[in-house]
Amino acid sequence: MKYRKNGKNRGLILAAAIIVLFILVRFGIFFAVSGGFSGIAMAIPLFFLGVIFFWLLMSAFFGAWAYQDCRKRGDDPVLWVIIIFLATPVIGLLIYFLRRREIKRPCPACGHPVPLRAKYCEECGAYIQNREEMERMENKKVHHKKYIAGGLVSLALLIVCLTGVIVSASGAGNVNTDPSSNERVWNLGLIQMSVSNYWDGVWNFSFKRASDGFVEERNMKIEDAETQKLHADISCGTVPDGASLILWLVQGDRAESVDVTDLSKPLEYPLDGFEEGKIHVRLQINGVEDVTSEITIE
Repeated sequence: MKYRKNGKNRGLILAAAIIVLFILVRFGIFFAVSGGFSGIAMAIPLFFLGVIFFWLLMSAFFGAWAYQDCRKRGDDPVLWVIIIFLATPVIGLLIYFLRRREIKRPCPACGHPVPLRAKYCEECGAYIQNREEMERMENKKVHHKKYIAGGLVSLALLIVCLTGVIVSASGAGNVNTDPSSNERVWNLGLIQMSVSNYWDGVWNFSFKRASDGFVEERNMKIEDAETQKLHADISCGTVPDGASLILWLVQGDRAESVDVTDLSKPLEYPLDGFEEGKIHVRLQINGVEDVTSEITIE
């Protein structure tokens, strides 16, 4: 029995380690693909990583407490740990408290499990003397307090890190939102139903709607600035009054923009003012909706 208990504990620890590793790998891939954290204060991703870490730690502590409580009540501990991780600890624990079973003990006459507070066995009708047992269980009502304490401390640190993210993001100059900047542009708004893919030198991008000023970008490559042009086939399905879609080309200190809100034909933009190498191609969305675009350099 002890071996099985240790095996289950090792399984939970291994599962938690895999989840943490997965988060770190995704964070690392994002760092590599996005070219690092150019255009953003380093405190923001560090605080954000802290939010993820302490959320996982809080889930682990509360999951461990629920695991022990389930074992005491004869419920499925692994299932409830999974629910707490997937539904978030607060919602998961709320569901658990509404659903968890009563603590039972065997009837001294027939052995049938009966609730701890029951006076008679529902199976054989025997009277159950349980005052001492109830007092003992009341004294142990809050068990494994170290898990609860660890979860509450993790929750407090999570709130601190989340506050740090918000304060850092709202600080002047901490997040670059300038589409003419050579650094990466970070969006503080939202975009809905967007699809963006880049394949064989062609960038296809479409979306339903986005917050004003939202910028979508793709790094492309100029191989021959004298002969190559940027080709853009862009269609804006819905254009409210005052709305616009601006195409930005940024390379080093040079930034050029073109209003592509209402193109009568595909745009062919010369690149002789730029140099060979990487160029930031950006679309700044200012209220337009139902947009489809195809952009390439050739």
